[in-house]
Amino acid sequence: MEQYFSKIIEAIGEDTSREGLIDTPKRAAKAFKYLNNGYEKNLDEVLNGAIFEADTEDMVIVKDIELYSLCEHHLLPFIGKCHIAYLPQGKVLGLSKLARIVDMYARRLQIQEKLTKQIANAVEISINARGVAVVIEAKHLCMMMRGVEKQNSVMTTSVMTGFFRKDISTRSEFLTLIKN
Repeated sequence: MEQYFSKIIEAIGEDTSREGLIDTPKRAAKAFKYLNNGYEKNLDEVLNGAIFEADTEDMVIVKDIELYSLCEHHLLPFIGKCHIAYLPQGKVLGLSKLARIVDMYARRLQIQEKLTKQIANAVEISINARGVAVVIEAKHLCMMMRGVEKQNSVMTTSVMTGFFRKDISTRSEFLTLIKN
């Protein structure tokens, strides 16, 4: 990967032998590998057995989980926050596992729409939830730094499954709670 970054830097007209760029291909390769380390993970590893029996059926919400991803179209970052809710059915997830699920999928080349769905599906299948709601709000540097160059635009995506999709009051409760 390092040699490809050298070629990219040279292709834009830079000299990879100048002082500030000597180790840049190595650093860029290391950073790119880290930013995409979600490919090295799977759901079972991320959950690591942190699924617990619970007799609650009430909504569980974790909001404002920060996320960083790279858009698969331009390889530029999108940065935002994710809100997740689920309705347990005898099992709950360890709290940090929701953030780890977000990171696993966000640390892959992505589009926000697919990322939202992947997170919802992972939560739903891991604990057989009665419903899952995921909302992601993100700013896309591919829209801010190039193209239309709109600095204040925020993309919002949502996926609702089970009771969140079927029952308007459940969905409304979730949407109200994440606004506060």
